Amino acid sequence: MNNGYATRHHHIASCTHEGGDIGLSIFVAKPRQTPLALSVMEYHPFGSQTFFSMDGLDYVVVVAKAGDAPRSVEDLHAFYVKSNQGIHYNAGVWHHPLLALEQVSSFLVVDRIGGEGHNCVEVDISDWQVAVEIA
Repeated sequence: MNNGYATRHHHIASCTHEGGDIGLSIFVAKPRQTPLALSVMEYHPFGSQTFFSMDGLDYVVVVAKAGDAPRSVEDLHAFYVKSNQGIHYNAGVWHHPLLALEQVSSFLVVDRIGGEGHNCVEVDISDWQVAVEIA
């Protein structure tokens, strides 16, 4: 590939986009205060999402299994994501909105654009009073 100067790691994730298009976007996320207070979980029923840090900055993701809304903090899993790693949410996977650390962070995002139906379902978890500490 590319005259021997590149290696392709093919099809490492499937991008779904039921009824819409796959698009590239840039999300700019404001930094959160630590500990990271969790307020809402969301999922996208019609499309997957992939995020890559563009600024070389680490961030945090909080996820829960696809299916019924998370019912308690025990359903949540937090991960510290290094700046050289991307994340991919399959359609239907519960996740917290972006949790940027320390400074404004830009992300290259691959996700469903347009199409019929509301592609974001949210559940408020602010009354759980859950926060993520960074060790």
